[in-house]
Amino acid sequence: MNEVTRILSDLANGKGHAAERLLPLVYDELRRLAAAQMAREKPGQTLDATALVHEAYLRLVDAKPQAASWDGRAHFFAAAAEAMRRILVENARRKKRLKHGGGRRRVPLEDVAAEAPPDDLLALDEALTQFAEEDPVKARLVQLRFFAGLSIEDAAECLGLSRATAVRHWTYARAWLYEKVRSGEKDENP
Repeated sequence: MNEVTRILSDLANGKGHAAERLLPLVYDELRRLAAAQMAREKPGQTLDATALVHEAYLRLVDAKPQAASWDGRAHFFAAAAEAMRRILVENARRKKRLKHGGGRRRVPLEDVAAEAPPDDLLALDEALTQFAEEDPVKARLVQLRFFAGLSIEDAAECLGLSRATAVRHWTYARAWLYEKVRSGEKDENP
């Protein structure tokens, strides 16, 4: 049993300072995952990779029932990917509210003439939620790959899949989500 798995077990059993011991062991990897995710976001975000890691970590260690169900290191990082996804989606929803300028779009001055439509995190989240109802394993693979930035091998290991199966699932999921998001854009712009 490695140190992270041991600490997760202590955390699940309610041992006092387990969370303090866990952070130094997983921080660098969580920071790398968050940085990869933030690189996909549009420029001008108020949330940075460090804040994303800290918020996700707080949610993970404060969720007592969730902590009890962690099977080990891989499961912890899968939970971290889900927490980061939720934080980014909440942030995107907050920015869409009128109170926060949701009726307006930021456009950098240099892009005014040549503007490309931005990727819509909310549309992706909606499609991913629908996909999870249809095929939870493939949806979980997308979360690990897209939101946690895991390699296909690491994501396959987290899900207990072979690399070949993970590649097939990943290919199918990307095509399914692309079509769903694209068809949603068409519905909004008749």
